Amino acid sequence: MDRTAQLTGHTPGSGIAYDPPPTHAAGSTGPASPHGSPQTSAPGSLHVRAARVLADNWTGASTVPSRSLYPHQWSWDSAFIAIGLRHLSPLRAQTELETLLAAQWADGRIPHIVFNPSVPLDAYFPSPDFWRSTTAGRAAGAPRTVQTSGIVQPPVHALAVWLVHLADPGLSRARGFLATAYPRLAAWHRYLLHRRDLGGGGLASVVHPWEQGMDNSPCWDAPLARVAPASARSFRRADLDHGAAEDRPTDLDYGRYVRLAADYRDAGYADRQREFAVEDPSFNALLIASEHALARIARELGATGTARHARAERLTAALVDRLWDPEREIFLCRDLRGGQIPERAVSGLVPLILPELPREIVAALVRTLSGPHFGTGTHLVPSYDLLGEAFDPHRYWRGPAWANTGWLLERGLRQHGERERADALGEAVLRAADATGFAEYVDPYTGGACGATGFSWTAALAIDLHHGRHAPRHEHR
Repeated sequence: MDRTAQLTGHTPGSGIAYDPPPTHAAGSTGPASPHGSPQTSAPGSLHVRAARVLADNWTGASTVPSRSLYPHQWSWDSAFIAIGLRHLSPLRAQTELETLLAAQWADGRIPHIVFNPSVPLDAYFPSPDFWRSTTAGRAAGAPRTVQTSGIVQPPVHALAVWLVHLADPGLSRARGFLATAYPRLAAWHRYLLHRRDLGGGGLASVVHPWEQGMDNSPCWDAPLARVAPASARSFRRADLDHGAAEDRPTDLDYGRYVRLAADYRDAGYADRQREFAVEDPSFNALLIASEHALARIARELGATGTARHARAERLTAALVDRLWDPEREIFLCRDLRGGQIPERAVSGLVPLILPELPREIVAALVRTLSGPHFGTGTHLVPSYDLLGEAFDPHRYWRGPAWANTGWLLERGLRQHGERERADALGEAVLRAADATGFAEYVDPYTGGACGATGFSWTAALAIDLHHGRHAPRHEHR
């Protein structure tokens, strides 16, 4: 069967159908229905091609980021993927998140990878036999029936759950989607706010660069320099089989990642300050945004949500107090051993998504976003300071632009009334996604593809941005 035909039928082996689109004139692009049903799009349109990527990457219960490079389920990828899937099939979007949440540990953490047992061990490293979650993670309550990693990723999940609910509230209520997700999300936030407040200032810390999601950002260079790398003979990098070495982290960085992960595993995944412990603005901004989303979920379930909104306000104040740099006009990372990290990265702009950020800080972030460090000569927002010594337009998170950070910043700009800037950024992300076959990341100057193509969150967020041009953004209110 042709993949395009499958967009309104069953994905082979999935048991889940895409919701049928509403009827419009042939070839038209009609507005989204109140329940988030997909728009009808012309054959070969960006919408249809993005949907085909998500169909190709569907495993039956979740969506892999990339069939070749990332053949398992990734935590924050699935959250972003669900945000796009809600326009194609709210049911499949709910299933995506439910599959991830089912792998949650008893201590509340949501692991950054849920491994597919049918994938060969040598297809990805670190593989399940490295993490040993069912044995090394036993004290922390790792699940016994599924293999996972032991670290986490940014907590965008409650925001994703809320947006997926809005796509079809009737289906969500009928399935008990929010009622099932809420206690798991609440436990996830408790874990981050208590177990991971390693600095004592109210913010969550990451204990590995992979947890923050921007794996090899120059922000990590100083704290990583304290880490003795694992021997190159102790691991084999599967990522280099599918991606150019100049686009990926260096062998030295990778050796340090392996050492940090192995030490954490060997300590039974117990949370305490070690060689690497960093408070990151993006990670905490996503936690705060998800606290606001949890408050909305609580209200939908019959509670007030007041305590969660109050907690989000306190966390926003802590974020400003600990990580805002008024001179550089950007949020900076804080190394719990070495202090403030003076590197400008896109992570420091992501707090724009927060609704209660002080007005003067919003204005300063907009200046930084459009100024020489992030906005001169580019339509896309680079992942790192254009003027920084470590800037590299092709190497992973050391300069290239990514769809997920573009989506977050577009949302933040729109929320704070910067409609023209939001429109321009959204259009730039869509053009880059369309031109590159939904590349993992792109050169911020040329828009040239880097990393994998057919990348799921690029396709999913392109769908969401595409719908945002044709439907009211009621979820911003």
